[in-house]
Amino acid sequence: MSDNSSNNAYWAANMRIIKISLVIWALVSFGFGILLRPLLSGIRVGGTDLGFWFAQQGSILVFLAIIFFYAWRMNRLDREHGVEEE
Repeated sequence: MSDNSSNNAYWAANMRIIKISLVIWALVSFGFGILLRPLLSGIRVGGTDLGFWFAQQGSILVFLAIIFFYAWRMNRLDREHGVEEE
């Protein structure tokens, strides 16, 4: 029975990490790049406004950071639950 509860805890933690990552990615790519672009247009970054920067480059860089964070966090979670790879 404890094996089943451990599996449930592992997958609950995994799904929480995925949901948080998706919310951050949606906020950065859709929120900052599209919805909040008029508010960010006064801030200049690299010769262009911040909203355009998020739409073109920022969302990609945040997505890459999320991938590395997810891999790091999942390796740690795997070790905590004893399912790490050798």
